[in-house]
Order: sequence, then structure tokens, then C-alpha cells
Amino acid sequence: MSFSQTPLLNVQVDGEWRQFLKGTRLIEACVQSGKLIPHYCYHPKLSSPGNCRMCLVEVGAPRMTPDRKPELGVDGHPLIHWSPRPAISCAQEVTEGMAVRTDSALVRECRHGVMEFLLINHPLDCPICDQAGECRLQEFSVEYGRGNSRFKEEKVKKPKKVDIGKHIVLDDERCIMCSRCIRFMQEIAHEDVLGFTERGNHTTLTVHPGKRLDNNYSLNTVDICPVGALTSKDFRFKMRVWFLKETKSIDVNCGMGSNILIGSRENQVLRITPRDNDSVNSSWLPDSHRLNFRFINSPDRLRKVIVKWKPDAMVSWTEAVSQAARDLYSARGAIALLASGRSTNEEQYLLSHLARVIEVSLSDIVPRSQQGDGFLISDDGNPNTRGAQLFGLTGSIPGSQLQEITAAIEAGKVRSMLVVGEDAIAAGIPVATLNQLDSLIVMDFLPNATTALASILLPVVSFAEKRGTMINVKGRIQRLNAAIEPPGQARSDWLVLRDLLVALTDSEWPLSIEAIFRQMAQNTPLLGGLSLTSVGDLGVDLSEKLHPC
Repeated sequence: MSFSQTPLLNVQVDGEWRQFLKGTRLIEACVQSGKLIPHYCYHPKLSSPGNCRMCLVEVGAPRMTPDRKPELGVDGHPLIHWSPRPAISCAQEVTEGMAVRTDSALVRECRHGVMEFLLINHPLDCPICDQAGECRLQEFSVEYGRGNSRFKEEKVKKPKKVDIGKHIVLDDERCIMCSRCIRFMQEIAHEDVLGFTERGNHTTLTVHPGKRLDNNYSLNTVDICPVGALTSKDFRFKMRVWFLKETKSIDVNCGMGSNILIGSRENQVLRITPRDNDSVNSSWLPDSHRLNFRFINSPDRLRKVIVKWKPDAMVSWTEAVSQAARDLYSARGAIALLASGRSTNEEQYLLSHLARVIEVSLSDIVPRSQQGDGFLISDDGNPNTRGAQLFGLTGSIPGSQLQEITAAIEAGKVRSMLVVGEDAIAAGIPVATLNQLDSLIVMDFLPNATTALASILLPVVSFAEKRGTMINVKGRIQRLNAAIEPPGQARSDWLVLRDLLVALTDSEWPLSIEAIFRQMAQNTPLLGGLSLTSVGDLGVDLSEKLHPC
């Protein structure tokens, strides 16, 4: 049945009649009605086992006449017969004429009771718990917990600080047996390595005998754990979450473009977590991608402009851009461009204009073919190959021109080269070949073999310090947002390219990323009618324009 054919059902939520699609879970219907239902085991992307019982509500059904027809009230809606016992809202779907009370005296009494049982053996270690500040048990205990405990016996002791995987530490005393982690590994990661052992108060979470939680999606169990039972070794005790500034952005480790939150503090990136986007990555993120950010805080970051003839001097951006413009202008028609599939659309748009101005003869990007996992790691290791193709910086097969660039330099047909965010030597162009160039202008944020040969080295920014857009492998345009400020003299790539264009054309170019996008959209049919604002937090699907039927 298609979405448009799915029938709407009438459901009464706290006395107000509303309509919901058939198949909607009762807890989701309550949330859509603006009613907060406390829960632990329920997760919208996983099955519902009904473990925790925290989501109990009162449920009613239409009162029926002797001929089995709903008895209607004066308002035309069914009169409700209320069940004498509460029901869990996570494990049942709405039905026609159903009614629910989310905050009655019975409901509150049940939640107080469930919370008291959850806290009986739970350790009182909130001040040192890594989950403090984003702990659901802590949050709901404020509303539904007692001010004291009636439990006089000794708490059950369970294993603490258990190393169960490459990135995960388990504290079983904090576990409330919601089973979210178990279901994630079974249903999403498809690696059944977690389970419960023992019974009753002595039930513990553990890995299966002879196994470890070393799956590349293991840290998603930390994200969905409602308490501090599963913690990340990388972030453990690093920072209180309420001190973090969270910035919405996208992952740049491959062409999937998973949506992320960059957690930063005092201009340092401290963690990266997934951000919900059902059109891209749902609620998940590979461990390899979320942990690949340490280079941003590296002491080796390029922090100042360097020119070959003044290796130790402090050179201004004005001087460096002017000299780079002169070098490129004098070599026009004999210039090679090594662009990057890691650049934003805005950077590639400006670079394509620059290529025309300086009459670039050969242009390409560095390909990053890899083995994807069929889930959230794509076969393309570049996050914006589509953008490079859209603006003509590479052919249909990225990297196909690299050998021709090498040959052209060695034949003297190319006298200058502009390298943007790549290592030309690692891409296959020999050191001896690069040394034949009259000028080698490099833009990058980390040192490599090519930056060491640059006649002009322009320090730029990492993905966490830039704004702009990229188009993922599925044809969805999405936004990056700057979480921190760049170090030293480092500047945004688009601003450097803009200044080069101003110097070379003696004309004005936009001074904001919004204006660059607006100009780009006006001149690019695929992006027509879009703005940075309309791209929004979840992006816009361009696949139909990219591949029209």
C-alpha cells in the first residue's frame, strides 16, 4: 500500500480527537500530538520489545451497542470504554476509535512505580557518570522518582569498567536492561554479539562467549544507550556534554554524506555523533568516520602563508595572493589544475571560473575508490565527486587525466600548477616532475610531500571550519557548517579563490558564502531556485534532475 493510500484513523489523545496513519505506533501518535511519553526500551528505528514499562498509558476503545456498532456521543465521536489496567504504548498500533490518556493519576502512579524499581539497584554515581547531562534515567527521575529510597537491602553488585570492544567500555551496574544495544546489533549492524545473562536482579549485559563488540558501528550503541552503561573510550571523561557546542554538519569521509553533530569546546572538536536524516543515514554513523577528526586539532596544521623566496618570513595574504595571481597569469594556457573531490560546491564553482580565467589546459581530481560496506560507507571515498563533475573539474572517470598532466609537465607544455587540497605526489606525479615547474601553488591545511615543494603555500581550513554545500552519491545536496575557527592565518578556501579571481579579473566577486551560492545557483540549472537557507538541515534531493526519466 502506498503512502497516499494509507488510511487515516481517528484516535482520541487526552480528550482531543486526531487522525493518524494506519500503522502508527501509539507512542508515536502521542508524540505527534505533543505529548511526552517517557520511555527507555523504545527507539523509533528498532523493534519494540516492551521491556521497560515506562511508557504505560491508559487505553480505551469505543463503547459498543448490542449490535456491535460504536455508541456515539453528542459530538459524533464514539463514547469510550476505558480498560481497567494500563498498556504499554510502544508495542501497539493505533486503531479506529482508540482513546489514550497520557497523564492520568493511574498513569503517573505506574510511572512512579516503574521508576522506583529501575533505581533500586542503580548506583548513585551521577556526578562521575559520563552520561550525565544526556541521561534519560536522570531526566525522568526528576519527574517520576522519589526523593528517597524505600529499599533497605544491599544493592546488587555487577561488573564495572568492562572492556567489551575496541571502542566500548561497559558498566553493568548502570544498565537498565532496555536491550536497545542488543537489538541494534541484531537488526541494524547484523552482528549478534550482545545479550543478557543470569536472571532477575542479577541479569547482566555481556558479549557472547569468545566474541567482542568490534563492529564498525559499535559506537551507535553508546548513542542509543539511555543511561551510562555503554561509554566511548575516545570521549570517556573528556568533557561534560553541557559544555559542548553542537554544530549540524555532514560527514566528509566518503560520498554518503551522513548527517552529523560536531561537538566542540574552546575551539577544539571533541566528538562527532550522528544526526537523524532518514533520507541519508537514518540515525547511525560508522565508527571509522566519527573518530576521524583528530587531525583537525593536530599541532602540524598549516598556520601561516609560506613563499619559497621568504621561507622564514611572515608573509601577508595580500602579498601571497598577488604573487600567486601574477604567477598564474604569466603561465596562462600552460597551467594544470589538481582539484579535489573533498571541496565544496562553492569552492569548485569558483575554481571552475578561475580555471577559465587562467586558461587551465588540464584539470582533474584525485579519485578515492574504496570497498563500501553496502550501508553507510560508499564505494567513493570523496564526499563531493558529483560537484567536481558538475563544474567540469574532472571527467566521468576521476583521475583519468593524472598521467596526462605528468606527461605535459615533463614535455614542458605545463609550466605552472595549482593544487587544491590534495597531495600531487601521492596521486602519482613524481617529485622530479613537479620540480620542473616554474611555480607550484598549493592550498591545504595539513603538510604533505607536495606542500614541501610549493613555491607559494596558502593555508586553508578543515571540514569543521568551513561552510558550503556538497552533493552526495545519491544526488542530495547538503550543507556543511563551521563548528570552530581556523588556526593562525588559515582562511576559508572559497575566500582564497575569490581573492585570486578579484586579483586576476580586476572585478568584484561576492563577499559571503550565501552570495556565492546564490550566484552559483543562478548560473547552474541543476541548482536553480535553491539557496543555502532552502537547502536546510536535511538537504534537497537532486537525483531526478541528475538522472531525468
